Amino acid sequence: MLNGKCVLITGGTGSFGRALTRTILDRHPDIRRLVILSRDELKQFEMAEDFPRERFPQLRFFIGDVRDSHRLKRALEGVDIVVHAAAMKQVPAAEYNPFECIQTNVLGAQNVIDACFDTQVKRVVALSTDKAAGPINLYGATKLCSDKLFVAANNMRGSRDIRLSVVRYGNVMGSRGSVIPFFLKKKQAGEPLPITDERMTRFNISLQEGVDLVLRALEDMWGGEIFVPKIPSYRITDVAKAIAPELPTRIVGIRPGEKIHEEMITETDAYNTIELEDYFVILPSMKLWDVDAFMAHFNGRPCPEGFRYCSGTNTRWLSVEELRALTQSFICSKGQKDQEASTSWTSPSFPMAASI
Repeated sequence: MLNGKCVLITGGTGSFGRALTRTILDRHPDIRRLVILSRDELKQFEMAEDFPRERFPQLRFFIGDVRDSHRLKRALEGVDIVVHAAAMKQVPAAEYNPFECIQTNVLGAQNVIDACFDTQVKRVVALSTDKAAGPINLYGATKLCSDKLFVAANNMRGSRDIRLSVVRYGNVMGSRGSVIPFFLKKKQAGEPLPITDERMTRFNISLQEGVDLVLRALEDMWGGEIFVPKIPSYRITDVAKAIAPELPTRIVGIRPGEKIHEEMITETDAYNTIELEDYFVILPSMKLWDVDAFMAHFNGRPCPEGFRYCSGTNTRWLSVEELRALTQSFICSKGQKDQEASTSWTSPSFPMAASI
């Protein structure tokens, strides 16, 4: 469905945005235009080195911030599909700078919605997080607000041909700020691995799995759903064993705003959730379309009473061996990228906003 279309990714220079860009360009060479919107010109410059214009003439870079509604409207002119990945994501930074997080994650989300309504955008998928389910930190609370905004926006579409949905998933293996690169640095220094709590568990998803879920949502969405993938959990102690079994661990205590276990579907959400083969769908609280027709179309079934999707009670777990293999894959991938960056640097032909 992307061939011949114009797609824009907010926060497109992040880990997810880069992976989505590569996948789209590989799978949909006939895409009309792919626009990367972000506010960091250095990251755009570095990304342009990895995606030179000579090979990817359909790629464009647009400096802008989701906090700036006027800039968003300019960026979205002629865009068909939006993937909203821009967010302030670090829990401690959000706790210390709460209104900065609110401006990006909540007001920025509404700016994206308004700009999509004011232009000719047809489909919007916004990225969420497991921390939005039963949030106890500001980051999770702002993402819950963002989820509600995108879902509720479908109530206002009227005669407009637009659908807006949300994709919610857990920790991305190896992404910036995640535990694997952090533990690898400690291993390189020969230092004990800091463990917040030995009971801690998390959901896990690879970057590619996250990308594939977003592309699947763009295909399947009716508007107003929250898509939740069926993914495994891991124990933080098993990650430590997988990365550096020879090193001791050090219990440092839970940081402000952290949970022992994460949820993606609360028990209350489950009343309004449908299970499909590969993922769950949390339905919009206000009826937008025929739920029975939706279940029949996707061969879905309601979740049982009392169901909750929690990393601590998950039925799928990554073993130490599986975590070690994933870690090695991350190290090899990072080493290859570092080598390419050091040996094949060329000054890119940088497609700036004027050429959008």
